Amino acid sequence: MKIAIIGTGNVGGALATQWAKAGHEIHLGVKDLSNFKGKELLKNPNTQVFPIIEAIQKSDIILMATPAPAAVEVTKSLGDTTGKIIIDSMNIVMGRGPVGFKTTAEAILAHTQTTDVVKCFNTTGFNNMQNPKYGETDLDSFVAGDSKSAKEVTKQLAKDAGFGECYDIGGNDKFELMEQFAWFWINLAMVQGQGREIGFKLLKR
Repeated sequence: MKIAIIGTGNVGGALATQWAKAGHEIHLGVKDLSNFKGKELLKNPNTQVFPIIEAIQKSDIILMATPAPAAVEVTKSLGDTTGKIIIDSMNIVMGRGPVGFKTTAEAILAHTQTTDVVKCFNTTGFNNMQNPKYGETDLDSFVAGDSKSAKEVTKQLAKDAGFGECYDIGGNDKFELMEQFAWFWINLAMVQGQGREIGFKLLKR
């Protein structure tokens, strides 16, 4: 798959690395080609850097991994997203997010052409994206959104990143639940002192 990574920090960098290793074509989209976070990502296979609009034009899938307050500005900078899939990995933290929106995914949908927007890779720490394996167990991930085709693609990308399963938790009406789930992980890891090396696995009986 051809994937544009918008936001080359911890989360974007971790997924760019995992997907490049899996053989996907990675297009880092940045404002300044000579000065951007994550230059070391260019050492990954199948990875190149482009201006944001060019990275979008070259890609079928877009990962949004910027700070939440910039969600509207960054979405507007993408150019024409018709026919493309957008994966939102962002969270509103401590009330800091796009003004007038309960979730970052809703802000994206309001400012882009495509309706194939899903929320995924937001419910755990970037360290678990770098390495989702705990002993013999692979952590699970979760996805929400109305677009069935976008969810199927995202499920595959979650597995390509090393997650065990990627569970569908519902449509666009579950975007807020996904961000609340992120806060559950943050509360356990940071506030309750469990540390970042924790993750979720759905068990069945």
